[in-house]
Amino acid sequence: MDWKNLPGSGNVEDRRGAGGLPGGGIAVGGVGGLIIALIAMFFGIDPGAILGGGSSSQPTQQSQSTQATQNDEAYQFVDRVLGSTDQVWGSIFKQAGRTYTEPRLVLYTRGTRSGCGQADSAVGPFYCPADQKIYLDTSFFTQMDRQLGGGGDFAYAYVIAHEVGHHVQNELGIADQVNRRQRSARTEAEANSYSVRLELQADCFAGVWGNKTQQDARITQADVQEAVATAEAIGDDNLQRQGQGYVAPDSFTHGSAAQRVRWFMTGFRSGNPNSCDTFNVNYNQL
Repeated sequence: MDWKNLPGSGNVEDRRGAGGLPGGGIAVGGVGGLIIALIAMFFGIDPGAILGGGSSSQPTQQSQSTQATQNDEAYQFVDRVLGSTDQVWGSIFKQAGRTYTEPRLVLYTRGTRSGCGQADSAVGPFYCPADQKIYLDTSFFTQMDRQLGGGGDFAYAYVIAHEVGHHVQNELGIADQVNRRQRSARTEAEANSYSVRLELQADCFAGVWGNKTQQDARITQADVQEAVATAEAIGDDNLQRQGQGYVAPDSFTHGSAAQRVRWFMTGFRSGNPNSCDTFNVNYNQL
């Protein structure tokens, strides 16, 4: 993936080195805590829903805009991937007669505050609809390498594009509709099923971005395989099997390995967000 050929966004807020929150944020330990951290780590929306909220106050750290920051490769990578998502979704919204509001992405270390509560490196990347920002500790990419047995630029970009997918859902009002349906769900399994549909659609939207940017970024089949391998590794069935030794489909919140790969590739092959309607498909056929 030639990410340096992508446009910058100018929407990255750098809070790295700001010292994090007092006490280093939420501590997660033990086998049960590890499972929660793994599930939250891989592409959630609001970490507070999994690890217990926190203050909803707005961030207090000042963003950095020094030349050193601008020359930092991790910053540049994130900025250019985000810039390409802005370009792709801005064009798609314009064709539909709508205006796309570009999200901001916050880089941090250890911990910071978001409109959804506390952001912590143990939680991993997430999108906060309250402030329309994506939160990312870039050490997560190292964790991907170590815990998933691989990574790569396009796999990292998939992480960002998935979170942008949640922003698109917020822009379109899909996230609000899902929240209402979850509140009226009769069982926990039913509420979880709406979460699965939401996450799979974000995977599909990430695939749409990949399709639209493949020429500029010179994406190869090997790059696509990186994203597929990541989507497969973070399927709920694989995470549960590794963490608790058995699979409980009713407790899925993100989808199985096969489902995540299927919907990412649906978006990637079609390049059409209309192909990402995960809400009008029989749940057993997702």
